[in-house]
Amino acid sequence: MKKKKNTEFLDSYHQCDTAIEPAIALYDKVPAVVKKLIKLLDDKNSFSHVEPIPIPSNDSVVQLIHQARRILFPGYFTQTTLAPANLEYYLGQETTSFLENLSRQIVSAFQHDCFRHDLPCTQCSDQGRAIALKIVQELPVIKKLLDTDIRASFEGDPAAKGYDEIIFSYPGLLAISIYRLANLLHKYKVPVIPRIMTEHAHSLSGIDIHPGATIGESFFIDHGTGVVIGETTEIGNGVRLYQGVTLGALSLPKDAGDQFRYKKRHPTIEDDVIIYSNTTILGGETVIGARSVVGGNIWITESVPPDTKVLLKRPELIYAGNGRKKMKKKGK
Repeated sequence: MKKKKNTEFLDSYHQCDTAIEPAIALYDKVPAVVKKLIKLLDDKNSFSHVEPIPIPSNDSVVQLIHQARRILFPGYFTQTTLAPANLEYYLGQETTSFLENLSRQIVSAFQHDCFRHDLPCTQCSDQGRAIALKIVQELPVIKKLLDTDIRASFEGDPAAKGYDEIIFSYPGLLAISIYRLANLLHKYKVPVIPRIMTEHAHSLSGIDIHPGATIGESFFIDHGTGVVIGETTEIGNGVRLYQGVTLGALSLPKDAGDQFRYKKRHPTIEDDVIIYSNTTILGGETVIGARSVVGGNIWITESVPPDTKVLLKRPELIYAGNGRKKMKKKGK
């Protein structure tokens, strides 16, 4: 019996052994593919980052977001149990680590930008560290703004059972939190990193806020999926948006990128405006006046005076059933 088992094992071994040669043949095909890729990368129209200067790390930037949220919302996003006795130590440790990591990524961003675009030396290391410190010093300002956003979320949403629920789970607050940090980096003209941050928020929440947008306090995005806020949008205090709202630019010619790059292309939304779901507001000269209410599914490309309601007429609804069509009359 033992001899039979040994024979079966040897037969199986020889079968595996013969299967190795075809597998090796697969690897033999790889060098030809690599040579084709190298040739493509020699083309100036192909994109790569084969350079001695480091580029900011996407993963490290995402970790910065997590660190910032632990600092701005102590006790919510950490396994450490916080109490008054250890709070100062915890925040000191987290903030110091955040400063070091942020400084490293900002320096990389400046160095990469200078090297890639052949810019004159701007003392990237000193500049990057100085900006990182300024951003850390402004964390209390971001904290105060986010506190107003949380209160606005609670006051504007009857479904909210408490502030904890909003901080933990609301996609609108997640997107706004990341935007406020990215916006600060954008103001200091840090390359790449602000956009990595807001696009990460976009991937998590479905809310696309450009870091260059200007947004006041007590900002509330309800539900949020599909909201788009363009780069030169200006939003006042106490504004509320619902899902699917677009604050965008009018269509531009294909070759207009450089011509309009630094001009205002997106609307201004004044204080205490409410914009309901799936509404599109376009254009740099478009202003929605304070305290106005814009209904859902509306397309706007011109300004609206303050204290105005913009609503669609009641549509005619057609009901089909039992092989017959009935029309619901207007106003019924």
